[in-house]
Amino acid sequence: MSRQAEEQVKDGEPPQKRRKRSAWKIIQWFLIPLLLIAALGGGLVTGYVVMGKKEIADVFQWSTWRHVYDLVFAS
Repeated sequence: MSRQAEEQVKDGEPPQKRRKRSAWKIIQWFLIPLLLIAALGGGLVTGYVVMGKKEIADVFQWSTWRHVYDLVFAS
């Protein structure tokens, strides 16, 4: 038990409860990664569909990104 809690118990006062995390802190843990994933998806679609003039279905195929990887890191 902490010193402050011991002093409160001696004085006859109930110990203070720990503050709960604020709702905003919890929302940040889920909202920020969700927004990052949405930005990644939006960037992929914008770059591949709008600028590259390809079909949107090709953006989400593994073979497309494997081909891009091979082009970038070809030895």
